[in-house]
Amino acid sequence: MGFLRFMRRHNYPFKNKTGNQAHLLRCMQSRGFSKNEVVDGNNAVLPVLIIGAGPVGLVLSILLTKLDLEHVVSPVSVAHFSQYKLAMLLRKQLENLGFKICAAESSEGHEHFCEKKIMMGHECVSIDASNSDFLTITASTIDKGRRVEWNINCNILIGADGAGSTVRKLVGIEMRGEKDLQKLVSVHFFSKGLGQFLLQENPGMLFFIFNTEAIGVLVAHDLRQGEFVLQIPFYPPQQTIQDFSPKACEKLIIKLIGRKFGDIDVIDIKPWIMHAEVAERLTCCGNRILLAGDAAHRFPPAGGFGMNTGIQDAHNLSWKIASVMKGIAPFSMLNTYDIERRPIAVFNTELSLKNFRAAMSVPAALGLDPTVANTVHQFIINGVGSILPSGLQKVALDGIFTLGRAQLSKSLLNESNPLGSSRLAKLRHIFEEGKSLQLQFPAEDLGFRYLQGALVPESNDIDIPAEVPTGRRRDYVPSASPGSRLPHMFVRLNRLTEEIVSTLDLVSGDKVEFVLIIAPLEESYHLAREAFKVAEKFQVSLKVCVLWPTDSVEELENGSKSALSPWKNYADVYEIKRSKRSNWWDMCKMTNRGAILVRPDEHIAWRTTSELAGDPRLEMQRVFSAILGVN
Repeated sequence: MGFLRFMRRHNYPFKNKTGNQAHLLRCMQSRGFSKNEVVDGNNAVLPVLIIGAGPVGLVLSILLTKLDLEHVVSPVSVAHFSQYKLAMLLRKQLENLGFKICAAESSEGHEHFCEKKIMMGHECVSIDASNSDFLTITASTIDKGRRVEWNINCNILIGADGAGSTVRKLVGIEMRGEKDLQKLVSVHFFSKGLGQFLLQENPGMLFFIFNTEAIGVLVAHDLRQGEFVLQIPFYPPQQTIQDFSPKACEKLIIKLIGRKFGDIDVIDIKPWIMHAEVAERLTCCGNRILLAGDAAHRFPPAGGFGMNTGIQDAHNLSWKIASVMKGIAPFSMLNTYDIERRPIAVFNTELSLKNFRAAMSVPAALGLDPTVANTVHQFIINGVGSILPSGLQKVALDGIFTLGRAQLSKSLLNESNPLGSSRLAKLRHIFEEGKSLQLQFPAEDLGFRYLQGALVPESNDIDIPAEVPTGRRRDYVPSASPGSRLPHMFVRLNRLTEEIVSTLDLVSGDKVEFVLIIAPLEESYHLAREAFKVAEKFQVSLKVCVLWPTDSVEELENGSKSALSPWKNYADVYEIKRSKRSNWWDMCKMTNRGAILVRPDEHIAWRTTSELAGDPRLEMQRVFSAILGVN
């Protein structure tokens, strides 16, 4: 399998061919969990086991580490070539955090699972959820040349093992959506000559290439290093992966580019199928098994939603796992992961599908409608063409596609030809109206909002209709509504220094800590004092950030210290006004008598837009109870 060449070239410390690896996450032992220092694969119970460590699994691992959860990780092959460098960087980050890489063949593999190890080459082969106290996962690995199976017990299992997720299949979770949109072959190759040529002649990241010889999409991952991935339409069974040998792919690249480069080095060739699907549920077995990343949702690559959505999953999940493991919240809280993330995944699936179809409007305008090509292919497979021998089917398919590409000839596609002129006019209209592929979605990247889950919705949130993706770019509009990402504004941490940070930096990534943002007003200080008392009762960390306006920073230096005593976990921060309209409370569409409670994942859990009516302590008890699922 070509993938091994790819892994060896970049010095990955494993050589196995398994597609799904078990990633062992040995988390810090805390109340309610095993106190064992070593896991022998038989008796002890791991708090968390992650299967899969592409970017999503590794990001989740890093986030849990920063939340003071020690663990062991075992990386997996990367699903898309565009992610492999990120995976390498993420692994390096784990090494910097003190992790040790252990090869699959190492005797340390399944005998001892101490904290801070990256375990290689373990395949998940079965999951037993019959025990109400823990899950039992059977893992398989190669030990001294022979395959060995052994059991791992864990409290929580995360399936982050990619689009073909073994975890998802083993627990019987189905995917919902549109299957088999397109079959493609990915060709990962290097050519510094091509990179330099494009830098000089036509620099870019994404190239849709249509000519009479070939059709493909070229993704430039690094023009200076000459690293590319080529996506080619694939029509099995008439075409097989053997048709795409390194030499054949090199010839295809030359046909697409229209000139020869002597340094083309094909690294890997792999087929894949494009789907637009979301798992019917993201949790099962009493919220002990959870899916994340491509295991939970698989999109067309148009718009780059796959890994972005997966990392959002990890961000949403990490603090909730930590809350459960530390005894702050019950297992039922993990159900909010499904409640919050699945609607976002469904929305992004629909958006990426619309964006993919918009991208296909370009070849359709040129007379190369992909739906027609797929229809022709199905006719050969299932129609009259099916009676032909396989060799003749292949000849027929190649002949039809050659005729199709002939529509791109200069003799047809020009302004003098009525048909060609009409097609070029359609093409100009698509580009002028911005109806082709969109690459930037700031509203979806930053402005997604949870309407239910580990938060306290406002009364008018009940009537909000489900959002329908337009497929067009929308600007990000900051919002302080519950479920939204905390708006960004620059603030000064100390009026005596020049240290400037974002309001988002007020949220700690190193602990499960909520942040209450208030103005320096007596009623807000009173709310903060009551919030501290309630947080202590719920055994959760709370930090109060007192946001001082620019024009009053010198008036009451010790105001917060005396108002919040004896609690010390607070910070006075100072607005930096960029304009007359940059007031924090105005941007949040609130009065300065309001307050905002922010979750550890930087999303707003609760707010009051003006002075709180009623007993602050009772309100904060209601709030933390709703967020954590604790009475």
